[in-house]
Amino acid sequence: MTRYRVFGALVAFMILTVSMSGFAQVQEKNLVGWWLFDSEKEETGNWSDIVLHGAKLDKGQLVVETGKWAHTVEYSGPTIEELTLATWVSLDDYSKTNGSALCLDKLTIDQFCAIVWAERVDRQWMPGSSHFRRTNDFPQVVTEKDTGDEVNIVITYKNDNGQYEITGYRNGESMGSFKATTGLRTWPAGDAEAIWGKRHANGLTGPGDLNAHINESRIYDIALTADDVSTMYKGDLAVEARDKLATRWAKIKR
Repeated sequence: MTRYRVFGALVAFMILTVSMSGFAQVQEKNLVGWWLFDSEKEETGNWSDIVLHGAKLDKGQLVVETGKWAHTVEYSGPTIEELTLATWVSLDDYSKTNGSALCLDKLTIDQFCAIVWAERVDRQWMPGSSHFRRTNDFPQVVTEKDTGDEVNIVITYKNDNGQYEITGYRNGESMGSFKATTGLRTWPAGDAEAIWGKRHANGLTGPGDLNAHINESRIYDIALTADDVSTMYKGDLAVEARDKLATRWAKIKR
């Protein structure tokens, strides 16, 4: 009888493991940016290598500090209109520094969406944007405690009759939604950059700072659903190989 119980438990564990692995492959066909920070490389092949401006890569994390940030300025993927920004981050300093844990910026004009720390309210994550056009306080926003725990912050931008419906998530839980006050925006190939640390940039300068360890970041060219967000797992995702062959590979962050 004990042997059967052990076999049954093993089968249940295998089914759960397979299910979790499947769930982790969240909308991989729409993943246009994926950074694991074990090198300067980006995993989908849509972005150039990360340029470090005082920030550093340390044991699979990007470490940003006041005055020390990073970005990648060459994007060759599909035009981004709907989008999702996702990042796993632990703060080293909870002061009101107004920087970002991930920003999608346009190179030619002042147009960005970002996961911003405490620009409007102390100890709260918010959706940063140019001139606050895509910014408001999430209805169920969480005020962070000074713990140093890593959190997963996700912000989605969904096309709702020509305007963005913007939803925030913290560790898979919704922080609520609001409607933007202006229409949709685009980030085409050759006119987009991803930024960590600064809120946004104008060349090699920009406002805001962040003191944090960033473990992983993703950009999708769709607005993920609540179910998608709830089944995201750090470092576990199937991605099409860079040579565009039919084979797929999985990269698991250690």
